[in-house]
Amino acid sequence: MTTSSPEAVKKLLENMQTDLRSLSMECKKKFPPVKEAAESGIVKIKTIAARNTDILAALKENSSEVVQPFLMGCGTKEPRITQLCLAAIQRLMSHEVVSEAAAGNIIAMLWQLMENGLEELKLLQTVLVLLTTNTVVHDEVLSKAIVLCFRLHFTKDNITNNTAAATVRQVVTVVFERMVAEDERFKGIVEQPPPVQGNSNRRSISTLRPSAKDAYMLFQDLCQLVNADAPYWLVGMTEMTRTFGLELLESVLNDFPGVFLQHQEFSFLLKERVCPLVIKLFSPNIKFRQGSAAAASPAPVEKPYFPICMRLLRVVSVLIKHFYSLLVTECEIFLSLLVKFLDGEKPQWLRAVAVESIHRLCVQPHLLRSFCQSYDMKQHSTKVFRDIVNALGSFIQCLFITPSAGNPAAASTPAGGSGTGGQAAGQSGPGAAGASGGLTTQAAFEYRGTWIPLMTVSVQGSAKATYLEMLDKVEPPSIPEGYALSVAFSALLDLVRGITSMIERELSKEEELAAAQGAAEDHQDQEPVPQLVWEEMVSACWCGLLAALSLLLDASTDETATESILKAELTMASLCGRLGLVTPRDAFITAICKASLPPHYALTVLSSSTATLSNKSYSIQGQSIQIISPSSESHQQVVAVGQPLTVQPQGTVVLTAKNMQCMRTLLNLAHCHGAVLGTSWQLVLATLQHLVWILGLKPGSGGALKPGRAVEGPSTVLTTAVMTDLPVISNILSRLFESSQYLDDVSLHHLINALCSLSMEAMDMAYGNNKEPSLFAVAKLLETGLVNMDRIEILWRPLTGHLLEVCQHPNSRMREWGAEAVTSLIKAGLAYKHDPPLSQNQRLQLLLLNPLKELSNVLHPDIRQKQLESVLQILQSQGDSLGPGWPLVLGVIGAIRNDQGESLIRTAFQCLQLVVTDFLPTMPCTCLQIVVEVAGSFGLQNQELNISLTSIGLLWNISDYFFQRGETIEQELNREEAALEKQAREKGVALNRPFHPAPPFDCLWLCLYAKLGELCVDPRPAVRKSAGQTLFSTISAHGTLLQQPTWHTVVWKVLFHLLDCVRKSSTTADKEKIESGGGNILIHHSRDTAEKQWAETWVMTLAGVARIFNTRRYLLQSLGDFFKAWEVLLDHIQSAALSKNNEVSLAALKSFQEILQIVTPVRDSEKPDALAAMGVPALEDPVSAAGPGRPLPSSDSPAERLAPPPGVEEEEVDDSALWWSAWNTWYRTGTECTRPPSASDKLAFIPSQPFLTALVQIFPALYQHVKARFSMDDLRKLGVILHGAVSVPISSDASPFILPSYTEAVLTSLQEAVLTALDVLQKAICVGPESMQVMYPAIFDQLLLFVEFSCKPPQYGKLETKHVANAKYSQIQLFAPAEWVALNYVPFAERSLEVVVDLYQKTACHKSVVSESVLQNIIKTLRIPLGLKYACPSESTWKLAVSSLLKVLSIGLPVARQHVSSGKFDGMWPELANAFEDFLFPKSTPPDNLSIQEFQKNESIDVEVVQLISTEILPFANFIPKEFVGQIMAMLNRGSIHSQSSSFTEAELDVRMREEFSKVCFETLLQFSFSGKVSTPQEGYISRMALSVLLKRSQDVLRRYVEDERLSGRCPLPRQQVTEIIFVLKAISTLMDSLRKTQPENVDGNTWAQVIALYPTLVECITCSSPEVSSALKEALGPFKDFMQPPVAKVLNGES
Repeated sequence: MTTSSPEAVKKLLENMQTDLRSLSMECKKKFPPVKEAAESGIVKIKTIAARNTDILAALKENSSEVVQPFLMGCGTKEPRITQLCLAAIQRLMSHEVVSEAAAGNIIAMLWQLMENGLEELKLLQTVLVLLTTNTVVHDEVLSKAIVLCFRLHFTKDNITNNTAAATVRQVVTVVFERMVAEDERFKGIVEQPPPVQGNSNRRSISTLRPSAKDAYMLFQDLCQLVNADAPYWLVGMTEMTRTFGLELLESVLNDFPGVFLQHQEFSFLLKERVCPLVIKLFSPNIKFRQGSAAAASPAPVEKPYFPICMRLLRVVSVLIKHFYSLLVTECEIFLSLLVKFLDGEKPQWLRAVAVESIHRLCVQPHLLRSFCQSYDMKQHSTKVFRDIVNALGSFIQCLFITPSAGNPAAASTPAGGSGTGGQAAGQSGPGAAGASGGLTTQAAFEYRGTWIPLMTVSVQGSAKATYLEMLDKVEPPSIPEGYALSVAFSALLDLVRGITSMIERELSKEEELAAAQGAAEDHQDQEPVPQLVWEEMVSACWCGLLAALSLLLDASTDETATESILKAELTMASLCGRLGLVTPRDAFITAICKASLPPHYALTVLSSSTATLSNKSYSIQGQSIQIISPSSESHQQVVAVGQPLTVQPQGTVVLTAKNMQCMRTLLNLAHCHGAVLGTSWQLVLATLQHLVWILGLKPGSGGALKPGRAVEGPSTVLTTAVMTDLPVISNILSRLFESSQYLDDVSLHHLINALCSLSMEAMDMAYGNNKEPSLFAVAKLLETGLVNMDRIEILWRPLTGHLLEVCQHPNSRMREWGAEAVTSLIKAGLAYKHDPPLSQNQRLQLLLLNPLKELSNVLHPDIRQKQLESVLQILQSQGDSLGPGWPLVLGVIGAIRNDQGESLIRTAFQCLQLVVTDFLPTMPCTCLQIVVEVAGSFGLQNQELNISLTSIGLLWNISDYFFQRGETIEQELNREEAALEKQAREKGVALNRPFHPAPPFDCLWLCLYAKLGELCVDPRPAVRKSAGQTLFSTISAHGTLLQQPTWHTVVWKVLFHLLDCVRKSSTTADKEKIESGGGNILIHHSRDTAEKQWAETWVMTLAGVARIFNTRRYLLQSLGDFFKAWEVLLDHIQSAALSKNNEVSLAALKSFQEILQIVTPVRDSEKPDALAAMGVPALEDPVSAAGPGRPLPSSDSPAERLAPPPGVEEEEVDDSALWWSAWNTWYRTGTECTRPPSASDKLAFIPSQPFLTALVQIFPALYQHVKARFSMDDLRKLGVILHGAVSVPISSDASPFILPSYTEAVLTSLQEAVLTALDVLQKAICVGPESMQVMYPAIFDQLLLFVEFSCKPPQYGKLETKHVANAKYSQIQLFAPAEWVALNYVPFAERSLEVVVDLYQKTACHKSVVSESVLQNIIKTLRIPLGLKYACPSESTWKLAVSSLLKVLSIGLPVARQHVSSGKFDGMWPELANAFEDFLFPKSTPPDNLSIQEFQKNESIDVEVVQLISTEILPFANFIPKEFVGQIMAMLNRGSIHSQSSSFTEAELDVRMREEFSKVCFETLLQFSFSGKVSTPQEGYISRMALSVLLKRSQDVLRRYVEDERLSGRCPLPRQQVTEIIFVLKAISTLMDSLRKTQPENVDGNTWAQVIALYPTLVECITCSSPEVSSALKEALGPFKDFMQPPVAKVLNGES
């Protein structure tokens, strides 16, 4: 029933009348005025009721009069009357029929009552009703009403006080509610408030509406009162307490935040009044330090007062909560204060309430986010959020490290605080209770002896404070131990929970948005903002959180608490992971990991990541917070003892229940949040690996871990609780890796990488010690691979790549598991039903098989055994469906190496035999080539000779298979080839396969040949021999299948390549002697070094190739580059010929002689059918063809009979090119083998005589082919070789065979051959055309070179050779290998000289002989022996030289005289003069043992020479150059005078004087000194010259004689000098005689002068003592009388 309904109005009227009647009754006696007023009031009411329809409005209008009687009643101060009046007034109020004026009167009346202290409770009730029912009371009246309530609050009566306090609170609320209602009414109307001035104060409220104004004035005065200032509006206040004022402020702020946020004026009050006030009131708390001596400071510091402080904190909480956006700066100060209050030096209670306040903030994540945005993310601002978290952290730390009142652990369990704190009940679950049997069930933390209980402080997620609610306490309460810690702990957990759930909600929203928008661009622009805030929040708080949580985790003794801490760490880790903050994520994960492991367990992964943390300590306003290291003395129950996996802690390690709990958390983290772990997988898995190890779990099949026994050391000890847990744990572990199939690809890669690096560590640990390795990582890699088989491609490479490394580990157990894992994965992969199936997904199949192939690189035989076993399994299970995988499988079988031991090779060979027998028809033909390769590689292995030989047999079988199935193979290969070519064309690259241009089937053959070719150069002679026979057999048996162009490849890539290899190996083969062939097998001396064995191979190969060149010549010649092939063959022959092995080099020359027999083939048209199939037959036995010392085969060989008629132009041309190529080869071979070794080369190789002989013997045959175009150049080349060959010395141990004896002068067969070669040439030149005859001079030159050997044996490089004469047999025996003997070249040289003379006699007049100064060269060459004369090695030499000179001159001089004018002989004359001079006056003396007869014989030779001069030269002086004649004259002059040799003994003098010779010289001189008839001026000249020389000579002799005579005194002069002077004097007289007879004009004036000059000298001689001289002198002086008077001659041409 509402107050305005008719019934209610009626009731009101009745009640009022009743009240008035009662009043008049009460006041009848004592207060008549009141009675009257009451009665008139009744009348009034009745009147109003009768007149008005709206009775209430009318009542309200007249309310002053209606109320009057009651007011008067109150004025009586009679309790009964007052009560009755107040009740009536209240009834009026409740029907809202009181006007403003009446209300004012009522308040005034109440004030009086209050001052008189009457009916206080009723007063309060009345005020309350008045203010709550309507809004008529405002402004001063309102303020009066409020003051009234305040004053009643401070009475003596407790009940009144409390009631008044409640009323005040309600009244204050009413005032603000009115304002709120007023704002609601005006909400739609927007007024433009006038701008607030800068210095606005309390009066600038003109802009406010009435209710707002009241509220403003009230709030302002409350601030004044709390600040202990006089109020502006609440006039009449007598006293006031701060605590009450703060409570009122708090309630207003808390209940009406909108007022302050919407109205500037109120906001202003907040900023300007409330905040400064709070800060001011806080000051005692800030300055106070517990335990600081108050006496020391002059002004004692005001102590913090609990009630005020606590209320201030409540106000602060409200301010921060509601007005944070307005008071950003102020809040920063408040928050910093809160942080300060946690300081250890503050009183316990202060810290407790501060923690409670912080807890209140912690449950409001959005508020925390704002802090972060406003402070932490701004530059130059306090990092408030971070500080709060760090403060909590360091608060918790210091509780443990410096417990302010903490009991030592020994203290009994303290009781919880009484009152609101309540008893902190033990809240551990049954598990913990069971685990901690002996310990008290109280949940608590214990760290290094500090024991702090844990209480239940509030429900999770709400901050129900205890001490902040103690508004009735004046004294600080005693705080139970552990309370502050428990609150801080809750705060931390709530903070984590709040932040993470908020951020994760928003993240999910973001992700959905992103997905919905398809990442539209505008969205991307806004995205980073929230992300940045979240990242900043996490970055700011993680250090503090981690420090506190890890300490608590370490100290926690209660399972539930531990669970909460772990959950917090886990959610933080996951959140960091989602935000991509790697460092904090890893730090949280590290904390969980460390907690899972035993204390001080050295695990590098963890220590390295925490090292970076523990180095930093985060400073919080002077405090610092460290990451605390875990305490060692743990009061946890031990549940397991096991072996450490690390090296460091020796002995055993223990696991506690808490470790296991942490391990479960870790598993949970990996299981549920694997996607965000990224690189932290490493930490997680490393820890799990160590735990698994300690618990003794070992991998079983498929990689799942099963409990197993520890292998070494004391066995792992596990409690029954853990034993039952183990299967669960191993199950979870397996599920963890099974769940990897739900991870995305990136996370899966992180997981794989982590497992790999874990495994790497396990590998490193397993090096160098024989401890059992940890197989956790390998097992889990296998497990992960098996469950992700559907997307195996993305992880296959890293997975198998790592496992392959494991397979190479030296620890056998480790690599065994690696191999197990790889092969299991491969087999599982091949067996898995992929989509599309493997047969259609070739790439995947190859990918899966690839690691199988990679295993081949592992050296350990156990791994290879495993690999080959799995190959066998794969062959047996999937052999028919391998298809494109064959190459890889074959690759594995073929990956044998020599160091692998026989058993492995045998296993692999079994696989190969299986393939060759069963699978050749099923595999793609493209793989046949690989089969060939593999079979070849078994041939090449050197462990098991039988396998090598068997595999050569297999190659023969394979070639048969090719032969039988040729057509089908060819078709399939051609199809494949076409497809490949198409692909290559599309890609625009060239098709790349071996032997490419050849058709594919031919290529297959070529590969087979190439393989056999490789085997032909195997180090083992048996294999080489077998392979060589097989190769040449297959080529001859199946060669017909090859297409013609393929022969080109056979020749070049197979045969020549083989020759190259053989040549290379032979040249580098070892010359060491092989002792015996193992066992008792003896090796023949011709095969006892590797070099000799290779020589055999080389001989066989070269012969084989030469044979093919013979049999297939017609085919090869049509290939187009036959000439090139011929060249290469020749090159091989050449290099074999130059080989240092006599067997090879001789065989090569045989091959050379053999191919010289090849003749031009028949052209196709003329070829008989029989020959078509077999090719032109070769010489029956090529190797036995012409060799040295055997005649060349007759030209009647079958090949030659098939030759075409000589008229086939082109082929002739072709052939000449071939022969010239052969000539060049011969030339190169000759040059090389005769080139002398260099000085440095100590052990030079020197070719053998039979070889050189064979080489030179090839020339005549070769010359027949090339003579048509043989040129000077070629002749010169030939000369070089002949010269070289002859110069080669013989090794002294061979010389007895080559030189019959040292004394006989015989030519060696080589020298014979050389001369034969020249002879062949010379004869050819004789019959040849004019053009050829220009070669004569060259032949002369060559022969003359040989002639020189008589005096200068050729030097062979710097090789020291002994001369034949000096090499004695004895020495030869001593230094057999080291000594080389130069041949006796004299017979050779002399034979050559005979040939020269012979040839010159035939060709002297020949043009070229004349023009090339052959004569001069002959003379020049002969000068050497002539000059040496007695010094010649052999006497016969110079004698032959003289006789040859005389012969040659007798033919040559007439020729020379004929050509004198042409100047062609100009050079000869001086040469000839020198030759005479050197011979007639030799530098060498005759040997002492020369007999007189010999000497005279020799003198007669000298005389012969002078006679030649006088008959052949001087008579023709006019055709001869003057200088020459002069030289001759001088020579005769010298000869004519006896030259004395001091060494002669007197007895010999007569003979040794060569008197005969001197005489002939003098006579010749005289004969030519002047001749009666001068026919030419030239002749006159020669006589003049002769005279002049003669006179000069006489003068000299006479002078010398006179001198000697004088000196000798009485001694007679030597016989020869006397003879000489007599001879001179006789000559002078002869001369005088002749002068007298001559016409005077014939005698030159000079001559006269010389003759006259003789006279005085003659006169001098008169004194001589010798009678013979005297008589001769007389004869000489006699004729002078005729010249006493010069005759007068007629003057002729001015000459007398």
